Amino acid sequence: MSRRDNLKNQFIIITRMIRYNLKIIFANKFIWFLLSAFAFFAFFTVQRVLEGGSIVDGTIYNLLIFPGILLIFYPSAFGIQNDDDARMLEILFGIPNYRYKVWLVRLIMIYVLIYIIINLFAAVASVLLFPVNLPEMSYQLMYPIVFMGSMAFMFSTLIKNGNGTAVVMVLIGVALIILSEQLERSQWNVFLNPFEIPNNMNQVIWQGIVFKNRIFLGVGMIVFILYGLFNLQKREKFV
Repeated sequence: MSRRDNLKNQFIIITRMIRYNLKIIFANKFIWFLLSAFAFFAFFTVQRVLEGGSIVDGTIYNLLIFPGILLIFYPSAFGIQNDDDARMLEILFGIPNYRYKVWLVRLIMIYVLIYIIINLFAAVASVLLFPVNLPEMSYQLMYPIVFMGSMAFMFSTLIKNGNGTAVVMVLIGVALIILSEQLERSQWNVFLNPFEIPNNMNQVIWQGIVFKNRIFLGVGMIVFILYGLFNLQKREKFV
């Protein structure tokens, strides 16, 4: 077999693996979540336009953050249950350490896919509403989106039920939204909008707060993912 044929076969295998894992991750419901996310984005966009007022980078950020979290919610919260429904858990736990690689790759695939979709949504907003820096906008949005997705993945390994994980995440999400009003100028605000500088605040100080906030969210992502992968060692609690 030539080198070219070998590379072609590897490409086919990788493509099929990605398609199969995406099918398991989204359980053939991805298109509905994509349409729902776009519907929410369109609804809030139209509402914002009808309300009038200026539209800037911070406005676009606020319009995109909820659709992004909605997109990542299902695969993160229901991933373990989808594996169970597809009878994949027995297979994964039958291969030592393979389950970690599978779920780590899946999480990366989920985050990359969400990043691409957020870029597309941002491009639509940039054309119709206000021109934004697409890479910067998508990069900043991925912090709270991945943070919430990683948290949902961690709880899914603890609860091992999609509906139960969904209830917990909704309650946490509501609590974080309520707290975000009190923590508007704090580095601990999960939904901090880096494009909206509070009134009477020095720009240098605000940049420092945003930087610390991104460190906080980044560390949180890593802790949630590692703890979730650690929970996958407890075979007897899943099979």
